[in-house]
Amino acid sequence: MEHQEQEWVFGLNPVLALLTAAQRPIESMVALSGGRGEKFHRALTLAKERGFRPRLVDRQALDRLTGTAAHQGIALRVGVRVQPSFDQLLQRLTPDARDLVIILDGVEDPRNLGAMIRTAEAFGALAVVLPKDRTAPLSGTAVKASAGAAERMDTIRVTNLARAMKSLQNQGVQIIGLEADAGYSLANHSFQGPVALVLGNEGKGLRRLTREHCDILAAIPIQGGSGSLNVSVACGIASHICRDWQRKNQNGSSQINAPSS
Repeated sequence: MEHQEQEWVFGLNPVLALLTAAQRPIESMVALSGGRGEKFHRALTLAKERGFRPRLVDRQALDRLTGTAAHQGIALRVGVRVQPSFDQLLQRLTPDARDLVIILDGVEDPRNLGAMIRTAEAFGALAVVLPKDRTAPLSGTAVKASAGAAERMDTIRVTNLARAMKSLQNQGVQIIGLEADAGYSLANHSFQGPVALVLGNEGKGLRRLTREHCDILAAIPIQGGSGSLNVSVACGIASHICRDWQRKNQNGSSQINAPSS
C-alpha cells in the first residue's frame, strides 16, 4: 500500500463522509465564520464530538487554504487515504461473480475523476483503476466531485495499465473498451462474469495500447447530433447498462461482490 503526507478535503459531503466513517487521520478542521446550513452545523457538531474544535476563518483565508472558492465553507486537513494494491484487487475477484471494475485511461479533469468514483460506488464496482502518470490526481476537487464516495471507493493506481488489464483478463475479467465510433453497441452485450469498463481521455479517448488490450470495443447508443458523451456521463450510462443486464439475467451466477470498506 502507498502512503503520502497530508491534504485538504473540502465540501460538505466529503467532510461529513470523513467525520462519520473516517478511513484516515484528521488533523484539523477549518470552517467559515458565520457559515450556515444544516449540513454545515452537523459537521461542526461531529467535529466537536470527535474531540477537536474547528478554526473559524473568513472566506478569503479558506479560499487560500483550499486553493478554490468551491469549498462550501468547510475543510479538513487529513492524511492521504491508504489505498489497497492492485494485487489485493486481483485476490478479491472471483470468476463466477458479477464483479465490476472501472478503468480510466488518461482522464485529466479531477471533476470527471470524482464523478466517476461516485458512479463506481453507486453501481457497486470493486475499484477504480487508473495509471499513475498522465491522469488527474485524487485532489480535493476530485474528492468534492465524488460527494464523499472517494472516502469509500478504492482508487488504485498502476504503473503499467496494459499489464494490469492483462492481469485482470487472466483472472477471468472481460475488458470492454468504450469508444463512440465502435461498430458494436454496448446495449447488445451479454455481461457474463466479471467485467471491466475502460474509459479514455476526455479529448483523445483510449490510447492505442489500451485499445489493443480490450477484449471488445463497444459504443453507447445515443441519438441526436452531439455524437459523443462527456466521459463521466458515459461511465454512468455504461455502468447502468451492465448492471441492468445482470439484474435481468439472474439464471447464471448472481453474486456481486461488495467493495472493500
